[in-house]
Amino acid sequence: MDKLKVFDMEGKVVGEAELDEKVFGIKPNEEAVRRMVLSRLANDRKGCASTKKRGAVSGGGKKPWKQKHTGRARQGSTRAPQWRHGGIVFGPHPREYGFDVPVEMKRLAMRSALAVKLRDGEFRVVDKIAFGEPKTKEAMRVMKNLGVEGGGLFVDVKVEGNFRKSVRNVPGAKAVNINNVNVYDVVAHSGLVFTLGALGEIQKTLGADN
Repeated sequence: MDKLKVFDMEGKVVGEAELDEKVFGIKPNEEAVRRMVLSRLANDRKGCASTKKRGAVSGGGKKPWKQKHTGRARQGSTRAPQWRHGGIVFGPHPREYGFDVPVEMKRLAMRSALAVKLRDGEFRVVDKIAFGEPKTKEAMRVMKNLGVEGGGLFVDVKVEGNFRKSVRNVPGAKAVNINNVNVYDVVAHSGLVFTLGALGEIQKTLGADN
């Protein structure tokens, strides 16, 4: 597979990186990517809708009228479902919406997402990223140099603290460690920037499956 240019923070070419065919050269599997994105969204979803059954509604402790000889139907509580202000039958309650995705599909989805980014020209490799002090303006300058000024995902083996602080105020930008990168973030960001170290780590992980 062709090599990819490696840039520095000024946007200058400083070398080349070897790309693993098993990771970046595959035919993208859109269904695997879709499943991973849906899984992430479902896991983030909060099941907060909640209703009260008759036992949880306050009041209604006294039997509204005696059992017999009233000419009316028997009633045990004014908090039964058929009464106004009574409990709700089969109402919604908090629950988990998330679902699991097989490990092999997770890895296939990540390979597919990376392959698409490379194919679309949205993948960059930088030798390293390190700031002397937190500075949002400097982060925006570096993003412009690397061609991801519209917002990008930066991935490093361990993101340098000053850079993380500089990026977090830039709309659409995010910096994550390699062990926290996920398919949803890769797909959601218009640009993807890996350091050389992070590129080596992810190729070692994803390329070992085949």
